[in-house]
Amino acid sequence: MLNPLKGTQTVTRRRPMNLRNIAIIAHVDHGKTTLVDKLLQQSGTYRDNQRVQERAMDSNDIEKERGITILAKCTSVLWDDVQINIVDTPGHADFGGEVERILSMVDGVIVLVDAAEGPMPQTKFVVGKALKLGLKPIVAINKVDRQDARITEVVNEVFDLFAALDATDDQLDFPILYGSGRNGWMADSPDASHDVGMKPLFDLVIKHVAPPVVEEGAFRMLGTILEANPYLGRIITGRISAGSVKPNQAVKVLSRDGKTVETGRITKILAFRGLERQPVELAEAGDIVAIAGLPKGTVADTFCDPSVEIPIQAQPIDPPTVSMSFIVNNSPLAGTEGDKVTSRLIRDRLLREAEGNVALKVVESADRDAMEVSGRGELQLAILIENMRREGFELSVSRPRVVLTKDENGNTLEPVEEVVIDVDEEFSGVVVQKMSERKAEMIEMRPSGGNRLRLVFYAPTRGLIGYQGELMTDTKGTAIMNRLFHDYLPYKGEIAGRRNGVLISNDQGEAVAYAMFKLEDRGPMMIEPGWKVYKGMIIGEHTRENDLELNVLKGKQLSNIRTTSKDEAVRLTPPIRMTLEKALAYIESDELVEITPKSIRLRKKHLDANDRKRAEKTKEVIA
Repeated sequence: MLNPLKGTQTVTRRRPMNLRNIAIIAHVDHGKTTLVDKLLQQSGTYRDNQRVQERAMDSNDIEKERGITILAKCTSVLWDDVQINIVDTPGHADFGGEVERILSMVDGVIVLVDAAEGPMPQTKFVVGKALKLGLKPIVAINKVDRQDARITEVVNEVFDLFAALDATDDQLDFPILYGSGRNGWMADSPDASHDVGMKPLFDLVIKHVAPPVVEEGAFRMLGTILEANPYLGRIITGRISAGSVKPNQAVKVLSRDGKTVETGRITKILAFRGLERQPVELAEAGDIVAIAGLPKGTVADTFCDPSVEIPIQAQPIDPPTVSMSFIVNNSPLAGTEGDKVTSRLIRDRLLREAEGNVALKVVESADRDAMEVSGRGELQLAILIENMRREGFELSVSRPRVVLTKDENGNTLEPVEEVVIDVDEEFSGVVVQKMSERKAEMIEMRPSGGNRLRLVFYAPTRGLIGYQGELMTDTKGTAIMNRLFHDYLPYKGEIAGRRNGVLISNDQGEAVAYAMFKLEDRGPMMIEPGWKVYKGMIIGEHTRENDLELNVLKGKQLSNIRTTSKDEAVRLTPPIRMTLEKALAYIESDELVEITPKSIRLRKKHLDANDRKRAEKTKEVIA
């Protein structure tokens, strides 16, 4: 993003007579961000000779690495003198909070559906939210050039989905376009000429999506996206519901319950122009803009004229389903790889994250050195942890736990997810077996083309923690699993956890290859020679169910007797590679993941063996 204070010319702009606000919603990897790239190119936002990276809207480093959209982002194009504000949204269910917020800013949605996969769980989730808000959808069937495309069946599946979500007759009468976002074309039929590019989509948006409804009265705007800018401080993005706003104008901020959060003056107003934001001297109702100058106002607050007393109603957000403890790193290696290690720094960072992420809940635990963080899923929390470690934080985190609740009769309820697994027929048996072991209920099994089956389950969230990696192993990497929060349902009983114990270091130092070689029969290692280990650190997986302490520091005894080079060469089995998500899923309740900018280590919560025994006895007494 360019510095808004440098290299841009402030312009005076009045709201154009023709304005459209739309969001592009779809399941992960169905082509939203690529489609936006083509819309920007063909609207003239880029010069013909301008070099622009692929998926330009995915500006976050983790978004680029993983190929997914995490944060909702705005852009704007001009087509036939009509300004079209476009919001690119996340496609993963864990970031649904982002999607729910931005739907309040738009007047129509483009529902992008893969011509082979059809509507998937996240499509269902976001479309349901959009239909409830009364938004009129445009359906775009993408990737029609795939060899396994099922265009007619997918259109019927979309109609059935809309009907199941109680769409109105007007919403069910949705227009359909077919095309390929990657190749830059959309048309009224799959066989139409590709020479028209994205013109049919632009024209349909202008025709089908209504201009924004402008309310009467003084300036009002609902805060929707929060970000920090090194030049301007806190920036809030939202759609202006009524009135107009200028730089240096006095405003106040109302919370959701109508209390005054703060009063102040707007220092800068930024309007979206392609991938850049330009300072403007006037912004009017209906437009999506970003404002700076208010240090306390946040997401879901109403930014308004001092005369306004009633806040704008914010869209309710679904509750978090998974929680984790974020704990100060107290291992012997604490502070050796990161520069942000104190509880105060961790607490401030988490509270700052919760301000801008309404799907995240952060509370202080009874232990002053720990914070309880609740979110939509493992991926959302893993992204937060990954961002923190890249910022220089060191911390320890617990195994993800589901957020339980009670019904009116005092019965325990747990979150249950709708799980869709596309798998080769030959592996369907093992998938059904493993899901049943995790207390899942299969509700549908049908062919999905190409000797593959689509299996749909209702499964408790706690049973799915750690299953992704196991599913990949069982199906040789061919299965695709998608999850979506379904409902809170009665607790389904105990679910078997990890069957193997772990290998634990009984001393501190650097691991020695000779010692590791001698201990290979005890189980696969998770460390390499030369790695720093400490007492209580998990260094491998035991072949049996119990935990075992080992010494991996013991080198070969030196002697004056010559040996062959064959005896000296130590060939070790490659270790188990622990990614962040794999580590979070692997650990049990008495274990932690130690995270630093350079390392991911597994450890016991109690490093001393005697402390572990006392904790186990206390647990047995309580049980």
